Amino acid sequence: MQLNERQQKIVEIVRVNGPITGEQIAQELSLTRATLRPDLAILTMTGILEARPRVGYTFVGKRNSSLLREKLDSLTVGDFMSSAKVVSDEMTVYEAVVTLFLEDVGSLFVVGKDNELVGVLSRKDLLRAAIGNQDLDQLPVNVIMTRMPNITVCEKSETLIRAGMKLIEKQIDAMPVVEEKDGKLIVLGRMTKTNMTKVLIALANDESF
Repeated sequence: MQLNERQQKIVEIVRVNGPITGEQIAQELSLTRATLRPDLAILTMTGILEARPRVGYTFVGKRNSSLLREKLDSLTVGDFMSSAKVVSDEMTVYEAVVTLFLEDVGSLFVVGKDNELVGVLSRKDLLRAAIGNQDLDQLPVNVIMTRMPNITVCEKSETLIRAGMKLIEKQIDAMPVVEEKDGKLIVLGRMTKTNMTKVLIALANDESF
């Protein structure tokens, strides 16, 4: 979190003079207590200051939760994405099932001409087709795949937090990492819940990136 100029001044006043009351901080800055209330609330919630009843504010510094948030904000999808398994939109469902198991992935990204993303095949899509008494050797994947605009994607520049929120909100296990070229979405990789878990474990073990 980036502090504004007034918040930085408040932190310095408390660091040097703490414990100090809100009224005293306001006097130091020639401002009213009400004016400072939002800034003090932010500094307290982020763990930089601590408010004690009948004592005032003391300087704590950034707690682990704040440092963790800053670390996560600096990590992007491009740093941790894995390779994607891409298949042609002309592939049969049977071939897709075999590919899914051989590659040991949870989903396949379907592309058309020029490697353009046109669909996503999940385990559920393939299972639904398999139990539908259809001829999987003749059924093309473009009949059962999920199509745009119902595909959730992310970009390399997105933060891990934003990507993780997409996975949770859409209740999906993976999404393609794409870049736009000439109005088309080109698949660069994939971001999965497994990727996210590996990042969290690394952070917990205080590993560097």
